[in-house]
Formats: sequence, C-alpha cells, structure tokens
Amino acid sequence: MKRMVFTIVLTSIILCPGSFAQKSWTLDDCITYAVSNNIQVKRQLLSTESLKADYTRSKLNMLPNLNLESDGNLGFGRSIDPVTNLITFHENMSNSYSLNSSLNLFSGLSAINTLEANKYMVRAGLESEKIAINTLVVNILGAYYQVLYTKGIENSAKAQLSQSEKQLFRIRKNVETGKEAVSVEYEMESRVSEDRLNYTVAVNSTSQAITELKQILELEPGSSFEVQMPSLDTVYIADEQYRPDSVFDIASQVLPRLKEINYELRASEKQIAAAKGSILPKLVVGGSIYTGYYEILGSGATGQESFSSQIRNNNSQSLSARLQVPIFNNYSYARNIKLAKIKKNDTELKLELEKNNLYTDIENACLNYNRGKDEYLAALSNFEYNKKSCEVLRKKFEAGLIDVTDYSAASMNLFRAETEAERTRLQLMIRRLIIKFYSTGDYRSVLNG
Repeated sequence: MKRMVFTIVLTSIILCPGSFAQKSWTLDDCITYAVSNNIQVKRQLLSTESLKADYTRSKLNMLPNLNLESDGNLGFGRSIDPVTNLITFHENMSNSYSLNSSLNLFSGLSAINTLEANKYMVRAGLESEKIAINTLVVNILGAYYQVLYTKGIENSAKAQLSQSEKQLFRIRKNVETGKEAVSVEYEMESRVSEDRLNYTVAVNSTSQAITELKQILELEPGSSFEVQMPSLDTVYIADEQYRPDSVFDIASQVLPRLKEINYELRASEKQIAAAKGSILPKLVVGGSIYTGYYEILGSGATGQESFSSQIRNNNSQSLSARLQVPIFNNYSYARNIKLAKIKKNDTELKLELEKNNLYTDIENACLNYNRGKDEYLAALSNFEYNKKSCEVLRKKFEAGLIDVTDYSAASMNLFRAETEAERTRLQLMIRRLIIKFYSTGDYRSVLNG
C-alpha cells in the first residue's frame, strides 16, 4: 500500500493563498483550498458549533440560578401600610429589593441524561464535519481525475495531429516532384482534418473538465486556473487482491459515516432516560433575601424612618423546598418517552442501513479495482502492440508500400489504444485511493501516506 502510485500524484507544492492564480494546482492544492473555503463544509462547522452551545447550556442548567429583583410602586386611595399593616388612604410610595436563588436538586436525572445526550451529539457533529470533508474530497478526486484524463487525451490528440501534419507536408513535397499522386494528398488532408477535429473535441473536453473542477472548488468566475500534470510514466501494480470483508472490518471501525450514527444512537438512549426522568418526583430548593422601603406622601407624613434605616430594618430571609409529583399532565410526558423510543429505533435502522450501504460501496470498490487492474494491464499491452505496429506501418507508408487508408487506420488504432491505456491507468489510481479512504476514514492519512 505504501508504494501506491498516488505518491506521484499527491506530491504537493505548499502554496500561499495569494499564489493560486499564478501556479498550477496539484491535487493537494485543490483539496487544501476546498476544505478551507467550501460553503457546505463551513455550514457543517456552524452546525457543530450549535451542538456545542446546546451542550454548554445543558451543563449550566445544572447550576443554581441567582436573580436580583427590584420594584417600585406609587399608591393612591385605599392601600395597606406595610409598616403598621393597617389600611390607609394616604398617597404612598414603596420600593423593594430581593435576591433569589433556586436549585433543581432532583428531577429524575433528566438534567444529567440530557447533558450526556448533548455530549454524544457534539461528537456526532464532529464526525459529520469529517463526512462533509471526505465527501468533498471524493468529488474533487473524481473531477481531478477527469481533468487528467482529458488532458492526456488532448496531448495524445495533439501529437497525433502533429504526426499527420508532418506526413501531409512530406506528401505535398512528393506531389510537387511527381513522386506521389494528388489523390494521396487529398486522402492525407482528410486524415489531418479528422485529427484536427479530434484535437478540437479533446481541447473542449479538457475545458469542460477544468470548469467542473473549478465549480467544485467554488473559485470566483473568471479566475485563471491550470492543473499541474503529474508524471504518470510508471504505475506500480501490486499483486494484492482487495477483499471486501477485510476492508469492511477496518472501515466499520474508522469511518466517520458509521461513527456519527453510533454517537446519535447513544444520544437517543440518553434522551429516553431523560424523558423517563420527567415522570419521577422533582425537588427544588431555594432561598431569598428581601428588604424594602415605604413612604407616605403629602401632609400626613410624619415621623417616618429614613431610607437606609428601613432597608436595614425591613430585611428578611427565607428558605424553601418544593416537591412536585407528576400525576397527570395531558399525556405529555408519556408522549415524549414514546417519541424518544421511536427516534432510537429509527437510528438503529439508520445504522443498519448505512452498514449495508457501506459494505456495498466497499464491495464494488474492491471488485472495480481488481477488475481495473486486469483492464489496465491489457490496455497497456494493447497500447505497446499498437505503438510498434503503427511505427512499422509508418515506415512502410513513407516507403510507399501501403496507402493512406492503412496508415490512417493504424494511426487511429494507436490513438484509441493510448486513450484506453490512459483511462484505465488513471481510473486504477483513483480506485486504489478510494479503497485507502475506506481503510483510514480520513483523507489526510492518504495525502500524507
């Protein structure tokens, strides 16, 4: 595994953010930029921050509250004098201050279970971040592979066109000297015209592939972009055969797509416990400190104490304990328990479905790689054969032993063979990298490996 050909593709040049427009992009450049700037990844990061805020709130909910209150009243007509506790008809003004605190001493462990549930949801959110990044990386791999493939086809088409133009130039010289018939020149011009068409199509395909890669990277419209072509002259083909069961055993332990659901399942179990706690008795204890000031307004006010004296003398303290035993609450508690259980069952099914999907993906990836290796070796052998055959026919064509039709057919066969070898080679590289993704669960281990 360590001798993977991706060490060639993934060799990167560390670029500063301002230099992307001036340098060719490697695969590492594309992934590094996308992970830092992709909008979907940023949204997932914000979602995780929201989960962290919920977790912090659930921790703080276990602390006692503390509130300072104050009010002021202006009374007219009939009222109660708080000093004498007698009815008075004088206009008066009162002002009170209180400091209150309460602590939920026992609530069926709902607060603790809610705290644990939110903790697991935070962990699930962190795995979701990895999933978003890995999904983005896989998309970039596919798009980057397509650019390399179309670039390779473009280079092959360009070389084919150049070779045909050289032959056309030679034939024209021979026609001028009478060594070749004009019909041969016409046939060769047709060959050049077809090669030029193939080259034009290849250029447009490369442009389209680059545009799609730019769109995945979310680059600004109109920004310059060029992909750095890695050296693909040598591809190491190992003899190993990837087995789906072996890869799945590793992937099921390391992949974030399963870890996320496992954390969600554990959170749902805690949410059931929290919901069940709501049907148990609740005990709340508290305490308060109170003081106040009262003043009669108008001519009838005589001998009243000062503000500071009243605040000091009217001080009172209290302790309280409140026990609440749920008896009937419109089925709300039972409904919450039932919904929590339904969510847990749904999460279990979600996990089972994801395991099935993962095994299917891994099985297809292993089969595709094992088959792709045979396809590449066959395509490479076919390319080498056509390359030698075309070289022999080219010499015969230049010697006048075969006509343009035979030479054109050989050139086209060589072009197709080279195209197929390029496709199977790059495809094999990507498939191998995908399998390593499944075996590690993190794109960074692949890039650094």
